[in-house]
Amino acid sequence: MTRQVNRWTILLVLCVSLLIVALDATVLHVAVPALTEDLRPGAQQLLWIVDAYPLVAASLLILFGTLGDRIGRRRVLLMGYGLFAAASGLAAFAPDPQVLIGARALLGAGGAMIMPATLSILRQVFPDRRERATAIGIWSAVAAVGAAVGPVLGGFLVEHFWWGSVFLVNIPLMAVMLVVARVLLPESRGGADGPWDVTGALAAALGVFGCVFGVKRLGGGAGALDAMVWLPLLAGAALLVWFVRRQRRRPHPLLDVRMFANAAFSTSVACIVVAMLALVGLELIAVQYLQLVLGLSPFQTGLRLLPLTFAAMAAGLAGSRLLRRYGPRRMVSAGFVLTALAVLSLTAMGQRDRPGLLTTAFVLLGFGLETTLFGAYESMLNEAPARRAGSAAAIGETSYQLGAGMGIALLGSVMNAAYTPSAAGVGSADRAAADRSLGEAYTVADRIGGAPGAALRHAARQSFVSGLHLTLVVSAALLLAGACAALRLPRVMVCVPCEDTQETAAPAALPRPALREAAPAGRSGRAGD
Repeated sequence: MTRQVNRWTILLVLCVSLLIVALDATVLHVAVPALTEDLRPGAQQLLWIVDAYPLVAASLLILFGTLGDRIGRRRVLLMGYGLFAAASGLAAFAPDPQVLIGARALLGAGGAMIMPATLSILRQVFPDRRERATAIGIWSAVAAVGAAVGPVLGGFLVEHFWWGSVFLVNIPLMAVMLVVARVLLPESRGGADGPWDVTGALAAALGVFGCVFGVKRLGGGAGALDAMVWLPLLAGAALLVWFVRRQRRRPHPLLDVRMFANAAFSTSVACIVVAMLALVGLELIAVQYLQLVLGLSPFQTGLRLLPLTFAAMAAGLAGSRLLRRYGPRRMVSAGFVLTALAVLSLTAMGQRDRPGLLTTAFVLLGFGLETTLFGAYESMLNEAPARRAGSAAAIGETSYQLGAGMGIALLGSVMNAAYTPSAAGVGSADRAAADRSLGEAYTVADRIGGAPGAALRHAARQSFVSGLHLTLVVSAALLLAGACAALRLPRVMVCVPCEDTQETAAPAALPRPALREAAPAGRSGRAGD
């Protein structure tokens, strides 16, 4: 009984860690107007304030995930807590945009330490696949809660205090987590033969940074021929190709790329990328639709999206039972199909509000998406060796971030190509401004006024809805392609003892979760620091 209590207590600590990081990913969004008024950042500075966190976090996931396999996952997690708290204090009292950008980058580095560590420790603490599936379901449900609660918490703090309070709240939480994690979390390591490949780690970080930066620039409206899109994108891709070739040649690779030879592992990673590719860009467009076409306030928009979050939480909590009953192949494929049907149903939306249809579609979309991601993450972790849990977790999180960035770029490009409002009586300069976005079209229409302004507003809204419908169809096609790819996953959930766990020798007095995996010869078998 003691062992089980220990495991679920550890899961609670890991979930609280993830919750804080997930909150910080979205809590800043509602504080942007307030900090803009206070710090007066330029357009590029504001872009970096928002993007520095996800860019740096995505870039460093592989570095810190593999470092945790070598020096200890709990140790990296504790360092992440400390860095996250220090960066939060710096961000809260940033005197100018440059300091805030630097603080956001440090927050991204702290998040990159925390995110893969939580998942890799979970992989070690729950060696039994049935229990681990339940734990991953709870873990993923907490991530959904954090992403949804972030804007609500941020709005409350900004309204009652000042914009820096959205960062300041992290400090006491991280201080508590440092103490609790130090006492309760087990230390675990993976294979640590040979020197750590610092050159490879830096190449991977720079490669991912270049790719994510390039796709973010493309999704942010930069032209397809913009050098700041293709130069970082091509340089990042070249570095990643060099990194993979380097890892294949090394006797003790930083990242065991042979994991991708396992069809279930590589398919799981591909499913994560496709799911995020199809949905993240769509989510941003949906928010614009709710606010600019239907005229809902930001608070009303958040309420409309809550059913999606609640459905995702329910899918995460039910995921373990669904996986045991239907197996990874049917579960992930069905999740993709359900999400595609939900997306296609949204093509019935027009310029008038249909709350019943929206709510039903969002519930199906949230349940289907979380079912897909749950099955893919669980299969990916199960197929990876326990000694490579940090690497596998980092790959999963990196694929999530890459899919999200590519989704914004791809679906944003589809939307931009389809959005071509035209109305009589509008000058070329005003028409060019209206073509950039629906919000700018409204601004131009208000300035023109009269019949031409009303005609432009109607044309822009109609063009946006038509573009949204095309984007929905493209997104559904991607999701159905993901359903076909998921057919390569195992048909049933096989629950056998993990080979790495069987090799772990345990002193009788120590609880099983506290043991490190297969310590290399010549190393101490001591648990913890």
